[in-house]
Amino acid sequence: MLHKLFEIIRARKQNPPPGSYTARLFAAGEDEILKKVGEEAMEVILAGKGQNDRRLIEESADLLYHLLVLLAYRGVTLGDVEAELRRRHAGKETRGG
Repeated sequence: MLHKLFEIIRARKQNPPPGSYTARLFAAGEDEILKKVGEEAMEVILAGKGQNDRRLIEESADLLYHLLVLLAYRGVTLGDVEAELRRRHAGKETRGG
C-alpha cells in the first residue's frame, strides 16, 4: 500500500488535480510540508503516550503520508529509503547484530 500511495502522490506532483490536498502541499512548498511532518510526528508521540491503539494507527498513517509527500517533493524515492534500510540490516548481520 505504501508504494501505491507513493505513486499517487508522485502523480499529483506531476499533474496536480484541482482541489487536491496533496497538490496544495506541493504548491505550498518545502517549509509547509516539513511543518506538517513535524505536526504529525508530535501527534504520533502523543497518541503513543496516552491514547488508544486506534488513535496511534490513525496518526501513524498521517505521518507516513506526509513523509511520503516530503520524499516526493525532494525527488527521493521509497526505494531509496528501502535501500538504506537494507544496507543497515546487512551491516548488522555482518557484525552479529
